[in-house]
Amino acid sequence: MGKIFIVGLGPGSVDELTLGALKRIESGKKNYLRTEKHPTVAYFKEKGIYYKSFDYIYDMEADFDTVYEMIVKELVKEASIHGEINYYIPGNPMVAEKTVELLLEMDIETEIISGMSFIEPMIELVGRDPIHGLKIVDATEFTHQQVDINSDMIITQAYNRRILIDLKITLSEVYGDDYKVWIVHSAGVKGAEKIEHIPIYQLDRIEEVGHLTSVYVPKISEEGRKVFDFNDLIGIMKLLRSENGCPWDMEQTHESIRQSVIEEAYEVVDAIDEGDIDNLVEELGDLLLQVIFHCQIGYDEGEFNLIEVTSALANKLIYRHPHIFLQKNVENSKEVVYNWNKLKDSKRGYQDLTDILKDLPSFPALLKASKIQDRAAEVGFDWDDMTGPLEKIKEEYYEVLDAIKRFGKDDERVEDEIGDLIFAVVNLSRFLDVNPEVALNKTNKKFIKRIEFMELESKKMGKKLETMDLQDMEDLWNKAKDS
Repeated sequence: MGKIFIVGLGPGSVDELTLGALKRIESGKKNYLRTEKHPTVAYFKEKGIYYKSFDYIYDMEADFDTVYEMIVKELVKEASIHGEINYYIPGNPMVAEKTVELLLEMDIETEIISGMSFIEPMIELVGRDPIHGLKIVDATEFTHQQVDINSDMIITQAYNRRILIDLKITLSEVYGDDYKVWIVHSAGVKGAEKIEHIPIYQLDRIEEVGHLTSVYVPKISEEGRKVFDFNDLIGIMKLLRSENGCPWDMEQTHESIRQSVIEEAYEVVDAIDEGDIDNLVEELGDLLLQVIFHCQIGYDEGEFNLIEVTSALANKLIYRHPHIFLQKNVENSKEVVYNWNKLKDSKRGYQDLTDILKDLPSFPALLKASKIQDRAAEVGFDWDDMTGPLEKIKEEYYEVLDAIKRFGKDDERVEDEIGDLIFAVVNLSRFLDVNPEVALNKTNKKFIKRIEFMELESKKMGKKLETMDLQDMEDLWNKAKDS
């Protein structure tokens, strides 16, 4: 099968090649370079040492994953032919090097010949101590999920303007346009090192960009900070519930704040209905606070921790989306919802529809009625079209009138018939893809708005609503409807 010596060439200067690297270069074995675009290659040329570069693969393929896989495949083939080969990597083989990661997963013997990474000269240039937190990421794969505002970040592989544009967009959305970062060129290459301290909005204006260009993003300092992440929220809540925290927060239990979850959820819905994005941001924060609050209470009481909550959620999402994670085919969104429910039911051990309906949570009545009807429809207990629900509403309406006539308005049988009528209206809403809870909430707001109009108009007339007769109020009501 052969053996591959994976050799680090250091950050750039020939003087920083290790004795181990020099020994392999002069070993007489076949030499392969991931890229020829590295200053130490001058040593190979000076000594007349033959090598093969894989830069041609970069020129052939646009996708980096494919490039790395092709390089590894070629190395394994060459090792099987020649028995022992050298493979050279810029910097340290174990730092930000995908091909090495892939090689170590292969069924082939390897040996690492270490070299200085680009990290040491970078932190020297910017004057930052990594003991306070340092994260290293690849610019070609950089996403919002990798941003860590509580650690310094080195973003390597920032070798062209397109990558810098993407970095600018991602970083500015978190840190802001004016947050200052360092651009470091050729760290560790004597005579070629260059460092620029610039605001994020200037990232795509850098004139000199190359394969040895990296971005250094310092963590957000505690002083005057306005940006916080999930970990910050956990820390704040932990402090509030500590001995040095807030007496009220310390006293709370799952039971004492459970109502707040419902209230904050409704305020989120209100913000959505109003189309108020700024308020939605605030209300989502308030709802998130309830989750973090309960997690901290659970941790303090030795019941559970946040990782258990996030792990349970992630595992649930994976389990209930086999069409994504297990590549099972679905035809449309309705089938997705149906599969979701079937998987949920299986996990909870339901035996029949009755088990499912009895275990529905304590939703508001309108929402629960809709959920009940949805689940019943899954087993085929449903109308064929909208005619059924419309006729059912008429039937239940006349049954309400009949109950009032036969038993009087205070009889509990009238209450039963009213419930049946509302249930029938919910069923029609379901057929029309209208959320009855949302629809009724909109009507509530519409009613309040019209009452406000009536009161303003009555004041202009020098009257109060409570002193007006029903006909006058009806006139104002119709006027409010037309306004």
